[in-house]
Amino acid sequence: MVGGCDHGYLGRYEIISASRRTDIPAFYSRWFTNSIKRGYFCFINPFNRKQVQKISLRPEDVKVIVFWTRNPSPLIPHLDELDRAGYRYYFHYTVLNYPRSLDRFVPSLERTVEVFRRLSDRIGKERIILRYDPIILTDEMDAEFHMKNFEKIITKLGDYAGRVVISFLDLYRKTKKNLGKAGVKLVEKFDLNDPSMSKMMETIVDVSKSKNLEIVSCATETNLEVFGIKRGKCIDDELIWRLFKIKVNSKKDENQRKFCGCVKSKDVGMYDTCLHGCVYCYAVSSHERALRNYRKHDPNSPFLLNPEFT
Repeated sequence: MVGGCDHGYLGRYEIISASRRTDIPAFYSRWFTNSIKRGYFCFINPFNRKQVQKISLRPEDVKVIVFWTRNPSPLIPHLDELDRAGYRYYFHYTVLNYPRSLDRFVPSLERTVEVFRRLSDRIGKERIILRYDPIILTDEMDAEFHMKNFEKIITKLGDYAGRVVISFLDLYRKTKKNLGKAGVKLVEKFDLNDPSMSKMMETIVDVSKSKNLEIVSCATETNLEVFGIKRGKCIDDELIWRLFKIKVNSKKDENQRKFCGCVKSKDVGMYDTCLHGCVYCYAVSSHERALRNYRKHDPNSPFLLNPEFT
């Protein structure tokens, strides 16, 4: 079936994730809105290219869209269109303010603050989750760095978000390789017995509470509840009920990591397509490869990246 999926069975999912694998709002908003108008997109299984699905994007089939982004600016002009069609959605918005050696092409903090506030004013802060994720520990980016950095971000944006999510870096093979190439020396294990780490977590909680922000963790092996940080769900059935009074399947997504609490969704993205150049990203093997894929992208195709290019 590779080469096309415009005919055949139409898969239906309550929740569309856009996307854990790439920044759809920043780089593929035109493709996404074209797919919305078409009523479906075509998905290639990244682990088995022979498996191709046609996935419904019709409003009667999709209960919620969850956007993941570091720059939603290109998508904001299309939100009126989504609203008119009756789509419900919320955003995960990552804000880190890390050195350019790690975050090579993400917007500056000043630009991020501007866009974050604009989106919050547009859709309401309860539908924006601020992600300080992942926390990367190095000799330079130690506990003191993160305490000051987190407080700076929350001071600027805490009044414009409904929740904050934190996690620690997972060292996937490609992540370790890319960080090594960049000369980044990691402190590989978060240790609760280290007083500086405990102080960092206490500060993160206190700063969040100062803005009445709910704080949860994302897929962390270490239980942070001793600091008042609950294990969270990024695709969250309880939040969806709170926001939209809609019930969705509350069963854990079996395709996610062991400590991930997310409920089931369908992701529209593909690996090696994000251009932010984050050296620690688990979804991109190299920026050069992502750039090549982006240049082959056709916003009018039902595929994010046509099968002959994958």
